[in-house]
Amino acid sequence: MSAQTTLSSGSPITGTEIRFHNTMSGVTEPFVPRALGEVRSYTCGPTVYDFAHIGNFRTFVFQDVLRRYLKSRGFRVIQVMNLTDVDDRIIQKSAAAGISIREYTDKYIQAFLDDRAALNLEPPEHLARATEHIDDMVKLIQRLTEKGYTYTSEGSTYYRIANFPSYGKLSKIDVAGMQAGARVDNDRYDKDNARDFALWKAPKPGEHFWETAIGPGRPGWHIECAAMALKYLGDTLDIHSGGVDLTFPHHENEIAEAEAATGKPFARYWLHAEFLLVDHEKMSKSMGNFATLRELFAHGHKPSSIRFLLASVPYRRQLNFTPDSLQGAAGSVERLRNFVARVRTEKFPEGSSAAMVQRAAKAKEEFDAGLADDLNTAQALAAIFDLVREANIAMDRGEFRQGDAVPVLEAMQMFDAIFAVLHDDDAEKLAALGVSPTSPTLSDAEVEAFVAERQAARKRRDFAASDRLRDRLAERGIILEDSRDGSVRWKRR
Repeated sequence: MSAQTTLSSGSPITGTEIRFHNTMSGVTEPFVPRALGEVRSYTCGPTVYDFAHIGNFRTFVFQDVLRRYLKSRGFRVIQVMNLTDVDDRIIQKSAAAGISIREYTDKYIQAFLDDRAALNLEPPEHLARATEHIDDMVKLIQRLTEKGYTYTSEGSTYYRIANFPSYGKLSKIDVAGMQAGARVDNDRYDKDNARDFALWKAPKPGEHFWETAIGPGRPGWHIECAAMALKYLGDTLDIHSGGVDLTFPHHENEIAEAEAATGKPFARYWLHAEFLLVDHEKMSKSMGNFATLRELFAHGHKPSSIRFLLASVPYRRQLNFTPDSLQGAAGSVERLRNFVARVRTEKFPEGSSAAMVQRAAKAKEEFDAGLADDLNTAQALAAIFDLVREANIAMDRGEFRQGDAVPVLEAMQMFDAIFAVLHDDDAEKLAALGVSPTSPTLSDAEVEAFVAERQAARKRRDFAASDRLRDRLAERGIILEDSRDGSVRWKRR
């Protein structure tokens, strides 16, 4: 199905109708934002008590693909991501370390930002630290109190979910059997355990707290996201996304807070990414299969390989993360990079092939259609790899023309605007993180100089020197590929 709308600037958005699976309705629906040409999106970010792990980044990569795709379709995206820099674990760990909450969390926030950059995640328009929005949370709690949704006990303020009749509509939890007056102080609690939850927590002895109009204390986890989303995106946002584990209680509680305060729907579309599994088991420290990005980088895995793997499986399917799957992702990235290099550098006969031009157009159409279908990245990737295979065959047969390069490269650029893996800068990114390869990495200019020297040796038929230069490059992780037309392509191992 084709759809077209018009941006406020007058430029059209054309392509397959975008459809997302909405957790709230349980069905896949056409995507229609509130404002023409604009998408307001809230993204649940990390709780910065430690380094983020690859399970977290499965969700963050999905959210980046979502953001990039909406932008590619002409939408202006306003994305807010929170940084939870105060919760039970952070307070405990900072106290044990004998340092302030700010000092403790700064390290992990910077690591998170560096990890995001390594995976080519675009920065959101607003990166909101919870501790910088305490006043906004207090004001939201006061609004809820004025409307009769709260009560206090021993200096803490709780949300009375019995006063919000639609509680449970997102997670479909049954609250009928909830014990009256039961409440919970922990930010995270058992699945399907519906209880009144803390909006504001009275301080314990020796614990960090804020002096506010509602008394001393600190915010509960759930009020943080609700307050920041309302502040930056208004009463009703277009998309709220996160991991499937956040559906209850976190997102359910956000809805209860925001909608009780405003009387309006909190979010039009709820998108949740499924779990990442490690060898078919849920990742956990107790299972010994827990890994951070830094650990994977230290074991020689490239940022581009990890991003490709995390993006390659549609977000609503569980992703099984294994050494074999990572190796396969690395091979896929290399194949795509080599293909683009071949199209750019190889000399082809003049003219163009109508069949190849049409094939590139078909790939672009199918790529967009896959992403429009609830971000079906597997279908989108299939369209690109089909084009790569057929174009390689045409080149091998001498049927590819110089004029075919432009439409084919346009299709690859369309792909990379979403997947962001074609630029070979893994070595630079690892170096920026302090992860050093076993031998110094050659720059592109240094590689080109070696290649030129080898080409000169081949022209004067000094094949011994040519072979030595090839071997020297191989020792530094550079693989050469000699083309039939005499040109040379190279890639990093």
